[in-house]
Amino acid sequence: MSALRTASIARKTAETDIKLTLVVDGAGRSTISTGVPFFDHMLTLFAKHGHFDLDVTCVGDVTVDYHHTVEDVGIVLGEAFKKALGDKKGIVRYGFFFVPMDEALARVVVDLSGRAALVYDVAAPTMYVRDFNLILVKEFARALSNALACNLHVKLDYGEEPHHVAEAIFKALARALDAATLIDARSADQIPSTKGQI
Repeated sequence: MSALRTASIARKTAETDIKLTLVVDGAGRSTISTGVPFFDHMLTLFAKHGHFDLDVTCVGDVTVDYHHTVEDVGIVLGEAFKKALGDKKGIVRYGFFFVPMDEALARVVVDLSGRAALVYDVAAPTMYVRDFNLILVKEFARALSNALACNLHVKLDYGEEPHHVAEAIFKALARALDAATLIDARSADQIPSTKGQI
């Protein structure tokens, strides 16, 4: 791998002001500040377990709701991955991972196909971690999938405690993306598609 795969994105709307830097081939370092403490925790462990270096600052309308912040960070993170991966030459393309978190088990499967599709099958008995609604994890996943243009399948096999559910999902997402973005030495100069581009 000759060049560092990295991207910096800034996005400002009437609802959020985001600055994000991603290093795909990182060491799991992160500096996260979104104004949503639980989301900060999820992004920190996402970076750590995906071996991504990730810096995120977001000033959002969190006095209204957390929705805009979580969704827009998902958009910008997806854009950063897409920019950093460029033509995707040499990547494995597919990745999957199962993560247990105490009583919870989550699986994530990803295809960096150039096509956005989300299948999200998560039902937890309790949907809140303090004031953070777990449905926002789905909104984050949808935004990431759309911006990155990837197939993203997320399933909770089982789980009860909402913190464990969310943490298992974010860790599985990190490891699946790490696997999919790795360079395959056998085809490092090739696009991983018979179409010639993805």
